[in-house]
Amino acid sequence: MIEERLINLEMKFSHQEEFIYQLNRVVSEQQQRIEKLEKELLEQRQILEASETGDSKPPHY
Repeated sequence: MIEERLINLEMKFSHQEEFIYQLNRVVSEQQQRIEKLEKELLEQRQILEASETGDSKPPHY
């Protein structure tokens, strides 16, 4: 009985460990996407501000 409970606990722990690993991977990927989107948003704001001020330089200058 005790051995069976111990085995069940070990299995649950193993599943939780795998789940946490997968969750961490998803969160890391989302953070990378957020950082990329923030960079793109900043670039778009700079382009918009430049066009509003009459600065006609292309954004890559």
